[in-house]
Formats: sequence, C-alpha cells, structure tokens
Amino acid sequence: MSIPPDRLRTRLRLMLDRTVVVGPGKADLLAAIAATGSISAAGRSMGMSYKRAWYLLDTMNHCFATPLVIATKGGIGHGGARLTPTGERVLGLYRAMDAQAAAAPELAELASLIAETPTEAP
Repeated sequence: MSIPPDRLRTRLRLMLDRTVVVGPGKADLLAAIAATGSISAAGRSMGMSYKRAWYLLDTMNHCFATPLVIATKGGIGHGGARLTPTGERVLGLYRAMDAQAAAAPELAELASLIAETPTEAP
C-alpha cells in the first residue's frame, strides 16, 4: 500500500557551495518584507529577531549580483525596507521552482515506494 503524494512535501534549497542562497525560510522572509515594508516586522511575523532577519538578508544580498532588499534607516515611522526588482524576481523564480518540484510526477512515484508506517531504525 502506498501513501498519498499529498502527505509528502519538498523543500527546495539553492546552494552555492555550502551557503544556502535561498530556501523556504529566506523566501518567506522576502515575502514578509514585501508585505510589511519592514525587516523587523517581517522577522517578528516569522518569530525571529531583527538580528537574525538581517543576517539572512545580508547573506542573500551578498550571494546575488545586486541586492534583493534595500533598507532605509530612520527609526519609528521613517525607516523601511523593500524588495528590489531583483528581489521580486528571485522570489518569483524560487516560488515557481518550488511549486514545480512539489508537483513533479516523480513525487507520486516516490510516494508509492514509501512505507505507510516507517519501521524503527535498528
């Protein structure tokens, strides 16, 4: 008996050597910044500190030829962050690739080979 393919999920991560250029968390962070206009608000919405969100963005910004996010300093009501055209494109491409991986016919075949109830490892 095989499990339904909808019980499986894929997690696409684009790697450059050992660095995650963009993965599910970084893509969600980009989307949250686009929605909130703020690195700190995006981080809070994901349960992470501003420092962690900034580190993830800094890593992504250094992995691409042009920055994905532009932040402006300014304190309450004056600062903000926005995706650059490159950031919007990277997020769109990543989401499209992730959706294709999740819908791949190979996923259904893999699902047919997985045990309904995995056995205990020795």
